[in-house]
Amino acid sequence: MITKGLLLLGVLLAPWVSLAHPLGNFSISHYTSLRVERDAVELRYVLDLAEIPTFQEMQATGIVPEEGHPSLPGYLARQTILLQKGLWIEVDEQRLPLQGVASAILFPPGAGGLPTLKLGLRYRAPLAPLAAAAGHQLAYRDSNFPGRAGWQEIIAVAGPGVTVVQSTVPATDRSRALTDYPTDLLNSPPQVREAQVVFTLAPPPQEVAAIDTPPPPALTANRQSTPRSAFTDLVTPPQLSLGVMCLALAVAAGLGACHALEPGHGKTVVAAYLVGTRGTARHALALGLIVTATHTAGVYLLGAVTLYASHSVVPERLYPWLGVLSGLTIASLGGWLLVRRSAGHAHPHTHVYTPAHAQRHAGHDEPAHHHHPAADAVHWHHNRESGKIVSFRELMTLGVTGGMIPCPAALVVLLSAVTLRRVGFGMLLIVAFSIGLAAVLITIGLLMVYARRLIARFQGEGPLFTRWLPLTSAALITLSGVVLVVQALVAAGVLQRRLP
Repeated sequence: MITKGLLLLGVLLAPWVSLAHPLGNFSISHYTSLRVERDAVELRYVLDLAEIPTFQEMQATGIVPEEGHPSLPGYLARQTILLQKGLWIEVDEQRLPLQGVASAILFPPGAGGLPTLKLGLRYRAPLAPLAAAAGHQLAYRDSNFPGRAGWQEIIAVAGPGVTVVQSTVPATDRSRALTDYPTDLLNSPPQVREAQVVFTLAPPPQEVAAIDTPPPPALTANRQSTPRSAFTDLVTPPQLSLGVMCLALAVAAGLGACHALEPGHGKTVVAAYLVGTRGTARHALALGLIVTATHTAGVYLLGAVTLYASHSVVPERLYPWLGVLSGLTIASLGGWLLVRRSAGHAHPHTHVYTPAHAQRHAGHDEPAHHHHPAADAVHWHHNRESGKIVSFRELMTLGVTGGMIPCPAALVVLLSAVTLRRVGFGMLLIVAFSIGLAAVLITIGLLMVYARRLIARFQGEGPLFTRWLPLTSAALITLSGVVLVVQALVAAGVLQRRLP
């Protein structure tokens, strides 16, 4: 028990990497090597599937990720035919039929005990006799798995007796056939799906003297070791005792808190909103609880989509659009607050129905200490319009938008738990992770609430607190929402990222 506890503590203290596969848990990377020969075009095609698409492939096809398993030969034969349909190659505007000649498959280990999948296929497209010395046009397109994130690379080389005159793709690759991803390109990987090549054939006598080029290397796993993910490792202990489970839940909460400290997650919006209003500790707590519930429900919902609806809904495509929705909601809320406060509602009529006021205006039939309901309603109306009392609708909006984008590592934990038949434990880990995330937001909210009260106690309720602070907080909320929208549109591919 002590040894297991120390191992889990070591996991907590180790550097936490949220993405196990170099290109992310959702990625599908493509690689094509075109080799033009006198009588055929050789095509080497490699796919590298990260943890989540590998899980989906296993669910859809029933393959078992074990070398030599009986389910794999049939799967390779089917994939050779299926993927061939998404590969288009033509020479001089004549489409060439592809013939599968070899296939291989590997299952390198991934995060949370989930495997990844690497598939290598070789095709050959026979060429009709072509005129020597004349230029010939080759066009190639890969339309498999459209819209999926990942590394997408094509190279084109010439065989004996062939000269490449012009090409839109290089002759050497940068990823070594998806075995060694350059770290400086992981944030902006190549996205090449098409190639055009102009080539010529040498006269037959020169062909005899040509030196053959060795074939491409066999399919191998990535040279980079899979980065550790402390959160996903929590679901894989060999044995689960009560003590180990409790410690794992505590570690998950701590990792959720660390995750909340990373950029994003609505910290700025929460702080700006609570500072710009008369938020209380109860409001900060409610906001954190809403974030916890939303984040947990989001992971469960995305897990259900991955398990049961991945053929009609691609899970990773939901992430950027959830970001767009979240950003638009935050920007709309901030804009509405900004318009309301700049229009003068930050300085409403300050007539408040107090006991002293009641004493001065009380009639013979009404005690002085009794509050008039209509006056209380007026009191609430003015304070709500001024933004001085937190609206539950606004609070709910901020909480939902702050937790609606689930962490990919949490989804990996859920899928790993399904694979290991530890669904209940995996769901508890996600709840603990969400609680840790929300605890940071609650703490930030409490700090903002009490800091505002402390400053107001020394400086009083001057124009800074009654007008300029609410206006600034509303503007900051609006700006944060706009930034989220732009970032999400870049992630969705709608806006092109400008690199220096």
